[in-house]
Order: sequence, then structure tokens, then C-alpha cells
Amino acid sequence: METSLRARVRAGDPDAFRQLFDEYASVVYRHAVRLTGDWAMADDIVSLTFLEAWRLRERLFPGDDSPSPWLLGIATNVTRNTARAARRHQAALARLPPPGPVPDFADEVARRLADTEELAAAQRALRTMRRGEREVFTLCVWEGLDAATAAEALGVAVGTVRARLSRARKRLRKLTELELIGGTDGNGGTGHDTVQRATTAGQIPGSRHQAARSTQEKKP
Repeated sequence: METSLRARVRAGDPDAFRQLFDEYASVVYRHAVRLTGDWAMADDIVSLTFLEAWRLRERLFPGDDSPSPWLLGIATNVTRNTARAARRHQAALARLPPPGPVPDFADEVARRLADTEELAAAQRALRTMRRGEREVFTLCVWEGLDAATAAEALGVAVGTVRARLSRARKRLRKLTELELIGGTDGNGGTGHDTVQRATTAGQIPGSRHQAARSTQEKKP
């Protein structure tokens, strides 16, 4: 019987780990973009996640289940650490003299404006939640994990996942009240617009990881 991908990765098989990256880098990237709202940081998180996965490979239980929850759990922890490091970095930069003029990247910004607006809408919704609620919401609503699998990925109890998801949904429902009273979200849209974008922004534009996979799939 063929050895499972989990067992081969756990054993330190380099080919199996390359397969793991090829199949799941885009999943990790999508999760990282949703958590951070930052395209460049998401690419860094993908790299750090798979470095950490290689280091922790012996903790991956053998079996035939998808390794996606394990990877998403690692990515969530990496994102937390990256956010803390970014805050320290920003605090250090704030103590430096003001920088000089920067180049104009208007053309690049224009090309990605629509994608950025969708991501910003999702981030506005996520900012209404606490960190634990954000993590559960991204895993259960966007990634489609059930409560038990999300609990395994985050290392918490199933009841905790369900409670956090319930609170996250309540916070999002409050945003819809803006539309009911004719209010806006402060960015030219209604509260319903923000909730709708947050819950349906499932198509994260491809990163270099996704592009590489698409090219490989087209090869005969």
C-alpha cells in the first residue's frame, strides 16, 4: 500500500515536502492574506510557515487526512509572531528621522485597486473582532473547516471555536445595522457592503505560488 503524504513528510522525505508545498502553498497564502491584509507579508508568511513545518514535521500525525489544518495552524502562529515583530519594527521606525521622497508607484496601485478594495472591506470587518475571533472566522468561514478541525489547527477546545465563531458573527451582524439606518461604513459603502465583501471575498488573486502551480498543471 502506498505510503501517505503525511507519513512521508513526517519521515523527512524531500520529494514529499516539495509535493506538500506545491499542493498547499496557495491555501496558506490565501489564509495569510486574509489575516494580514498585506500581500507582501503573506508571501513571507508562506515561506516561514513551510520552514516551520519542516522543523515540526515529526509532529504531523500519519494518516490519510489532509495536512491543510496542520499547515493553517502553523501559519496562524507565524502570523501572530510576524505581527508582533512588525509592531516592534514600526515602533523603532517611529524613532528615526523622517525619510526622504519615495518613488511614485501609482501605476502599480491602479492595477491592483479593485483587489485592494475587496481586501480592505474584509479587513474592516475583521477589525471589529478580537484576534481569536478573526482566526476562527477565517478558518471556519473562509477556509471551510469545521469546528473540530479548526480547533485542532489552533490548539484550542471545540467549544472555544464555536463560541468565538458565534461572537464573530454577532459582530458582523451589527455592521448590517448601518445599512438598515441608511448609514455607511466610512468608505463610501454601506454596512451590508462590508459584510457581504467580508464573507464572500473567497477569491484571493494569485500569488507567485499559484502562478507556478498553474504553469505546472498546463505542462503535458
